[in-house]
Amino acid sequence: MEETLFEPYRELTHRPGLAPVRPENFHVTILHGPPVEEMSEQQVADMIDRVREGCAGIAHLALTLDRPAVGSVAIECAGRPGVASRPLWKLTADATTTATGGRHTALPAAHYPHASLAYGVDDVERLPMKVWLSDHAVDPVPMPVDKISLVAQWHNRREIVFDRILDVPLGGIR
Repeated sequence: MEETLFEPYRELTHRPGLAPVRPENFHVTILHGPPVEEMSEQQVADMIDRVREGCAGIAHLALTLDRPAVGSVAIECAGRPGVASRPLWKLTADATTTATGGRHTALPAAHYPHASLAYGVDDVERLPMKVWLSDHAVDPVPMPVDKISLVAQWHNRREIVFDRILDVPLGGIR
């Protein structure tokens, strides 16, 4: 993934005001859960149990990541087809809502698969990035999905890091 998705866009993602995602932190976002410090250990365990049970019945899937676009908070690649990964979003949103007694609503409120290459951490001019993208393109990148991960996110002004807590395998092969 590093050679096909990161290297071609290094000049774009390593600009002042952006925090590039390290290849080992690359991911397709499913759901932003509540901060774990706002959940009891039992709530976290209940959420994980529900997700594990649901993932056992969801087959492996394949997404395609398109060339990046300059968004409001990140440089991100849209993933498709969204319908393939939407059951994972619904499963994790429902498990989180149930485990927290409805205190946490799904974020995002609707699922669209996407993967960020860099996040904005300071003011950055978007127009030069859009011009750069109009002159550089890479073929879409296939991304097989055979598991989902629970991560803890933290950041500073230089980077956003996703510490992997656990992986939950999907149940079958399509």
